[in-house]
Amino acid sequence: MSTLTPTAEVTESPFDVAALARLANEIFGSLNTGSAPSLQPTASAGGLNVPANPLPPGVPTGPLPQPTTTQFAGLGAAAPGLNLAPTGPDHAAALARPSPARAPHAQAGNGVPDVLLTSVPGLDGRTGGQVLGVPPGIAPPAREAAAPAGYYFLEPAPGAAPQQPSLYVLDLARHPGAHGHHAGELPNKHQLQGQRQPFDVHAIRRDFPILAERVNGKPLVWFDNAATTQKPKAVIDRLTHFYEHENSNIHRAAHTLAARATDAYENARKTVATFVNARSADEVIFVRGATEAINLVANTWGEQHVGAGDEIVVSHLEHHANIVPWQQLAARKGAHLRVIPVDDTGQVILSEAQRLIGPKTKLLAVTQVSNALGTVVPVQELVAIAQRQGVTTLVDGAQSVSHLAVDVQAIGCDFFIFSGHKIFGPTGIGAVIGRKDVLDAIPPWQGGGNMIADVTFERTVFQPAPAKFEAGTGNIADAAGLGAALDYVSRIGLHHIARYEHDLLAYATEALRPIPGVRLVGTAADKASVLSFVLAGHETAAVGKALAEEGIAVRSGHHCAQPILRRFGLEATVRPSFAFYNTCDEIDHFIAVVRRLARA
Repeated sequence: MSTLTPTAEVTESPFDVAALARLANEIFGSLNTGSAPSLQPTASAGGLNVPANPLPPGVPTGPLPQPTTTQFAGLGAAAPGLNLAPTGPDHAAALARPSPARAPHAQAGNGVPDVLLTSVPGLDGRTGGQVLGVPPGIAPPAREAAAPAGYYFLEPAPGAAPQQPSLYVLDLARHPGAHGHHAGELPNKHQLQGQRQPFDVHAIRRDFPILAERVNGKPLVWFDNAATTQKPKAVIDRLTHFYEHENSNIHRAAHTLAARATDAYENARKTVATFVNARSADEVIFVRGATEAINLVANTWGEQHVGAGDEIVVSHLEHHANIVPWQQLAARKGAHLRVIPVDDTGQVILSEAQRLIGPKTKLLAVTQVSNALGTVVPVQELVAIAQRQGVTTLVDGAQSVSHLAVDVQAIGCDFFIFSGHKIFGPTGIGAVIGRKDVLDAIPPWQGGGNMIADVTFERTVFQPAPAKFEAGTGNIADAAGLGAALDYVSRIGLHHIARYEHDLLAYATEALRPIPGVRLVGTAADKASVLSFVLAGHETAAVGKALAEEGIAVRSGHHCAQPILRRFGLEATVRPSFAFYNTCDEIDHFIAVVRRLARA
């Protein structure tokens, strides 16, 4: 199958782009102890080779235009790069105070070592490539297969020496403060160059066509990533390729397109299994998303195992999708819902979990990351508490998979669920990852084609898991798209993504905190890149509307998590949420609007 390539003419750069890229490779090779990473990665999904960093047809290959002050005129925004210094006395004072985003973190709940955060604002997308000498936005024409690709694929080539830490995270182990913060003089630019790998956010942004949109005449700033993430060209191309070359139903035909479609679907299942470290692809069930995933477990395992007087334990942080199905099950069965409380920072209280989970508990169902507050929940510790009581466990990973490296075997849960659209994949596709012995022991949820081995009018014999849970025609194309999204994220590396996003969160937290009237909601020491707040004297809907008028998309409301907001005496918050394609310039634009509202 041939590689997809743009067919439109690409405007030639005034520079010798290939020569610049080769020179950059030589520079990187001299800066790093290991060999340079491969600069021509491709995504392989179902036999499709998609260029990792394609330029849309007709887009020049020269330097990417940088945001200017005039783009955000009237908002007091500084020119790119000028906000590395504090923007005022209140901001300077804020930098001296510890913040949740910069506090020393505990071991992450999924067993993966937690990321360390920089205490320097601004070493982010605006300056990262430039500090390392990376010409932002420079890439070879996508048609020249032999030319190097973008600079942001940071994973080492097979056999390469270990790489040094990412540009965006100071090595706090070498510069410890009294509480794990940086102490003393910061490393200078040359020291950073000697120990960091490049992360060119401009190259990443070129992979997401929608980021070139303008809203109300302003550049789109997508800060609604906790609601849904945008899709890279690799995912869009994968969907197009499926419908152009593979479209067929699966499993039940001998013709060529059926074989291609089946391969695409089952290869995506294997990709999901690898991504979360499941024991096998047979533990992966495709569903429409996290909501359907939880309902599937409630209506299969729950119907089979929960009875009168039993207890189901959730946390105060849960999305409605991890509350309502269990309420419905409890009402049908005469069971009871118990809630693990949170402290004033928005973190679950482990001692209370220990007290609540007991002999009557049948299920523990908890989120790994709060969609409303960004709290990273210590799910591994909670699962361990439940296991000691013989309790079945479900972890909702809808908000965690795009921020943290997930290992379901390390977590130890019986069920792990997530949605594809939260991790740069299509809508309408998600997965349940269940332990095979648990899946084999529970009945199917729906009946129909695809999930049966034999049917007579007297009886039906079901296929083994996962097929018995996938009645009817599945979402074949979007499963392939999900596989492409996970491949894309894996090539960049979740540890690099986590570090960059946490630095964005640290930068935004320190800029937003000192604004008069701002109240941050959710200040746990361990957070993903969600920043929930309210502004005194302004309805959250009005703040969201003012931001939207400037092209900034945030979520304002209860975020389908009313119980946790009411825990803090609120009915709604404004919730910007960041992804690895966001920049500090965008945060500056957002902060300028909030400051203007605060002054008003």
